Amino acid sequence: MALSHKHQTSSDSPTYRHHHHHHRGVDYKRSVTHFIFSHQLLLTLLWTFGFLLIFIWQRSAVDRVLEYRRWAIPSRPIPKLRSLVLDLRDFGAVGDGYTLNTAAFEEAIREIKRRGGGQLNVPPGNWLTAPFNLTSHMTLFLAQNAVILGIDDEKYWTLMPPLPSYGYGRECPGPRYGSLIHGQNLNDVVITGHNGTINGQGQTWWKKHREKLLKHTRGPLVQIMWSSNIKITDITLRDSPFWTIHPYDCKNVIIRNVTILTPLSDAPNTDGIDPDSCVNMIIEDSYISVGDDGIAIKSGWDQYGIAYGQPSINILIRNVTVRSTVSAGVSIGSEMSGGVSNITVENLLVWNSKRAVRIKTASGRGGYVKNITFRNITFDNVRVGIVIKTDYNEHADEGYDRNALPVIDNISFSGIRGQGVRVPVRIYGSREIPVSNITFKDLLVGISYKKKHIFQCSFVQGRVIGKIFPAPCENLDIYDDEGRLVKQATSDNSVDADYDA
Repeated sequence: MALSHKHQTSSDSPTYRHHHHHHRGVDYKRSVTHFIFSHQLLLTLLWTFGFLLIFIWQRSAVDRVLEYRRWAIPSRPIPKLRSLVLDLRDFGAVGDGYTLNTAAFEEAIREIKRRGGGQLNVPPGNWLTAPFNLTSHMTLFLAQNAVILGIDDEKYWTLMPPLPSYGYGRECPGPRYGSLIHGQNLNDVVITGHNGTINGQGQTWWKKHREKLLKHTRGPLVQIMWSSNIKITDITLRDSPFWTIHPYDCKNVIIRNVTILTPLSDAPNTDGIDPDSCVNMIIEDSYISVGDDGIAIKSGWDQYGIAYGQPSINILIRNVTVRSTVSAGVSIGSEMSGGVSNITVENLLVWNSKRAVRIKTASGRGGYVKNITFRNITFDNVRVGIVIKTDYNEHADEGYDRNALPVIDNISFSGIRGQGVRVPVRIYGSREIPVSNITFKDLLVGISYKKKHIFQCSFVQGRVIGKIFPAPCENLDIYDDEGRLVKQATSDNSVDADYDA
């Protein structure tokens, strides 16, 4: 028995080995715990340092991948679009984002003008510049990864007289700042590229505007005036100080396959495209996300626009996606004193926006908005789908004629679809400015606000053809699909002011 007991308690026994290793494990854990607590600061620093090393390595690796994609993958070759082709670098330009290249742009464009036309290639890089002017028979081509950067110091920006149909700087009396890329009295001008970018660096401008530090109206990003045969295609425009593309009193303008971006808030008056007293224009196949109206058709302001007398006529907007949380996807007005007519908007998507389409005017504007067609329009999560507003009382000065009343006539909406819409239709004419001859057909909009008067109307005359949802207001005649009168309109001109559209 003694031998058996001694055998069971020897160091070779399983029981001894179990207890021995258990105590060694406890001692080891105590030692590690003691070390951790006694060196907590050191370990924290080492962990932080290691994390930073990993972060820096990862960021460096990402940068190397992006750099590889930018430079190692061959860029698309720039096509030769004119017989004379110039490279901005040949005029001393440096694309480092810091060197001011205004003189290089100006010298190159002078050479194009001297030789009767040509193409100026802007290669990959960040080309900082002050405003410069284009010339006729010119193509400005922005290569892949080319960025034209507008200098954000207003002392470099040219001052120009107010637009004659505005008589006022729009934001401040007196002169206005010109645009970053500008042209007057030109013919045959193309701005295009392999989706290169024109960046207005508008953040400084927006801040100074909010703080009322600017003495003059901010300038657009691209403004072409009194010109014909203009094409702007296949580029990105972003962060304009003010309106982004502003064709003024131009004929035969095509804007196609452009992307226009500014922040959705705190970027005041950064409209996307503003056709102003233009004739024969197409805007198509584009994406716009901005801090004001996506597209705003204009023709002058109050008595100045009436005197200038140049309407916007024959404008087609199609295949465009727009987002505007501050204003509307597509607007007409409010400066429409020269008149707006023969406008077609089709295949439009407006998403996550305050309003989808809007006509806005007021007493004192004069002019007219007539023969306007909206078809195949989609609203996706917008606050108000269709708006016509006749009391947009913002005037250049006190010299306007209060008896100059605009005419709103022959507006049609068909193929309208939507979801998540708070108020599908809000049309408020007035006794002085009635809305006449309006037509709705094939409207089906899912609503997100269960108020009794979803379809809001006042001083409106027109018709509904076939069934629509939601049910129309009482101001409109109801016809069936074959054009037979089903229900006569009843007058209902109360103003439901529960919602600010």
